[in-house]
Amino acid sequence: MIVQDIINYLENLAPSFYAEDFDNVGLLVGNSQENVKGILVTLDTTEAVIDEAIETNCNLIVSFHPIVFKGLKKITGKNYVERVVIKAIQNNIAIFAIHTALDNAFHGVNDMICEKLNLTNRKVLIPQSGTIKKLTTYAPQAEAATVREALFNAGAGSIGNYDYCSFNTDGTGTFKGNETSNPTKGKKLEMHSEPETQISVTFPKHLESQILQALFMAHSYEEVAYEIIQIDNTNQHIGMGMIGTLEKPMTETDFLKYVKETMQTGTIRHSQFLNKPIQKIAVLGGSGSFAISSAKRAGADIFITADLKYHDFFQAENSLILADIGHYESEQFTKNLLVAYLTKKITNFAPALPVGRLIISKTNTNPVKYY
Repeated sequence: MIVQDIINYLENLAPSFYAEDFDNVGLLVGNSQENVKGILVTLDTTEAVIDEAIETNCNLIVSFHPIVFKGLKKITGKNYVERVVIKAIQNNIAIFAIHTALDNAFHGVNDMICEKLNLTNRKVLIPQSGTIKKLTTYAPQAEAATVREALFNAGAGSIGNYDYCSFNTDGTGTFKGNETSNPTKGKKLEMHSEPETQISVTFPKHLESQILQALFMAHSYEEVAYEIIQIDNTNQHIGMGMIGTLEKPMTETDFLKYVKETMQTGTIRHSQFLNKPIQKIAVLGGSGSFAISSAKRAGADIFITADLKYHDFFQAENSLILADIGHYESEQFTKNLLVAYLTKKITNFAPALPVGRLIISKTNTNPVKYY
């Protein structure tokens, strides 16, 4: 098993196509073709985590946060970022970061928070725009079913809770091949009319290359006519934050005690209580002040996030409670999510790593301490 194999699994969980534009995800350090001896999963890649990887003989670190976030013009070891990169290279350790790709994944960071809090009826809080494309193509009527099936198998035609979705219209296609053409229908240099079916399917944008490959493989024409457009429909499975409900409502104080214990946080900073029961909860791991208005529009009783500033709390405006549980605390269980996912993938689909070689980092990388 090589590093690229692990990257492919992680791309299936959280495609890098959906990471935020400001982010720096993917393989940051190392060779994608290197054989994997062991995998260390961490929230942050610090010098202590590099030391832990060396001690446990792990040559791949899967990190939630990217150690290289902004461009490096020099690598001299003058700060912790440069020292981590130098030490990783010296010890042949690859570093992969997943960050906002996993934030935007349906079964990612925010779903994990909902899982810990036992929330049901989960929905994405802020669906990401520009994630859906539509393919329209034309096939001989006798081949339409084969082409459709190939597109479905490649991942096209899924809309929310439905698969195998398409729209089909029968008509007549015309074409005339030149001297160097090799038509499968009709003859070169002769005008030809062919009964065809127009097939339209939607697909998530990260699958475009494999969708087209499937189309070309299944289609009999030498030149396949098709068009792809981006559509603005909401994708209910990709985006920031999540909203869900408690099975039974709780009082404000009981719910915050429950969150404090469940999320293992030292303290919770919150806005004014409203003396209302808590049942509908919005969550967003990490810095989430930008989503306050979205939580309001969704009708949340409380919004759980991190890194709220003084003036952010005024935005509660007596319509919901804002609760800051801490950045590390809101994302800490991401490590468990990634290990559980990779364990299943490696066991089911690839030669297993040596026993115990997929490890959750024991290093507490939280830079915030509580007195």
